[in-house]
Amino acid sequence: MRTRSTTRTRTTRSRTAVSLLTGLATLVGFVLLGAFGAGAAQARTAAALATGLHISDGRLLEANGNDFVMRGVNHAHTWYPGETQSLADIKAKGANSVRVVLSDGHRWSENSPADVAAVVADCKANRLICVLEVHDTTGYGEDAAAGTLDHAADYWIGLKDVLDGEEDYVIVNIGNEPWGNTDPAGWTEPTIAAVKKLRTAGFQHTIMVDAPNWGQDWQGVMKANAQAVYDADTTGNLIFSIHMYSVFDTAQEINDYLDGFVASGLPILIGEFGGPGDQWGDPDEDTMMAAAERLDLGYLAWSWSGNTDPILDLVIDFDPSRLSSWGERIFNGVNGIAQTSKEATVFGGATGDDQAPTAPGAPAASAVTADSATLAWAASTDNVGVTGYDVVRVSGTTETQAASSVTPRVTVTGLTAGTAYTFAVYARDAAGNRSTRSATVQLTTQTGGTPGAGCAVGYRVVGEWQGGFQGEITVRNTGTAAVSNWKLGFAFTGGQTVANMWGGTAAQTGGTVSVSPASYTSTIAPNGSVTIGFIGTKGASNPAPAAFTLNGGTCAAA
Repeated sequence: MRTRSTTRTRTTRSRTAVSLLTGLATLVGFVLLGAFGAGAAQARTAAALATGLHISDGRLLEANGNDFVMRGVNHAHTWYPGETQSLADIKAKGANSVRVVLSDGHRWSENSPADVAAVVADCKANRLICVLEVHDTTGYGEDAAAGTLDHAADYWIGLKDVLDGEEDYVIVNIGNEPWGNTDPAGWTEPTIAAVKKLRTAGFQHTIMVDAPNWGQDWQGVMKANAQAVYDADTTGNLIFSIHMYSVFDTAQEINDYLDGFVASGLPILIGEFGGPGDQWGDPDEDTMMAAAERLDLGYLAWSWSGNTDPILDLVIDFDPSRLSSWGERIFNGVNGIAQTSKEATVFGGATGDDQAPTAPGAPAASAVTADSATLAWAASTDNVGVTGYDVVRVSGTTETQAASSVTPRVTVTGLTAGTAYTFAVYARDAAGNRSTRSATVQLTTQTGGTPGAGCAVGYRVVGEWQGGFQGEITVRNTGTAAVSNWKLGFAFTGGQTVANMWGGTAAQTGGTVSVSPASYTSTIAPNGSVTIGFIGTKGASNPAPAAFTLNGGTCAAA
């Protein structure tokens, strides 16, 4: 669910509330299992035609027949071509795959064959399966700037010399979200035609196709026509991609959609998804990730960095050491990448590796302060090699990811003063095997400390139009302890009002605004930050607020 500005190359999500509410009603009312057609339950096997990554019996397999379940993220390469370190950083976080944004030249600057070849080489060097997608098709039929699937297919054909021989490593995602909300039934025939065009040109790669309705298929067009599209591919090596954002805000919607494809023997993955709520709703990312794990389906979170709406950034400013709360959820949370990702066996080092590392030694605590503690433990061993450790907080039968490290030592931050904690450690290897849990250590943080003793706030106008604007506020904790359940205060002096907000909830009296956090921005770690976005109204002028307070204390300018 994505549109792009022609003057800014960052991500924003915006759709009309009427369309969204209609879509929710349609999605809930759609009878899924009857929508695929009488032949949908038949499993198809294309093993005889398989070259590299391929589809068999509704599953994505490697050439050797091993299941490959994507656990990765999206990366906006075409708008940030200088961020050449990103793929290595994504791999270091544990991902086994990456979906790379490209342009066919219709809307943005075309990525050349040499550039695409370099991306593929970078993916391979970092042991990542590479999904390449053309983004110019986004919202065709509703967004006048969008390109066609046919134009995207021609672009791929122009890259055939680059992509031939890379079938083990590359999946071709023909076009991103290639139909908007206007007459989405028009999606089916152009999708079939584009698939056939690539096969006629000799492509043997697994092909990925995105859903209409800006990728979310809330009118059920892809569900209803999936079998016909799949049957049009003579190789059978085709996988469907659903994008899950605000339309998918209940467990029933998510499970019904994914279960229906699996029951019908049709391959599917979650090609994009978001978790943080905004003015359009609050996606249920926990169910998305749990369902993907339950069904052994791939998922690719949106997105690494560079979004106009920063709540979707997994890391801040392309800095892998600055995970956002969304990034923590994806990489270190339950059913996240650290827990579930397994490297493709085509990269050799982990081929056939199903042996987990030994359990780490019991952690020992040192340098315990009011808000942090250092843990160290005896290293694990593994038949191939330990690649990292996950530190968890243990509370009864519940575990919460607290930190991760590539060495047997880490400092856990963001703790609460005068509080008892229990921690334990897991080890993992390159194949994604996870050890049994270490013995636990108990500690109590020191009393004292002044949460929220320091803060800095940055304010900027993202865009303006007659009578309105989009604003962005970044709140950084410069203190030594985490700040929770904060309240931000500021005042407009030009008659501006907040119309809607994401990342927080605004209350306004006259020009005075008070902001309370959303659930996913409620805690700001030391040296961490959260970002709030909003749509506002304005008159002839739009002056920035002169000062900000956090929990009543004055903040510095950031």
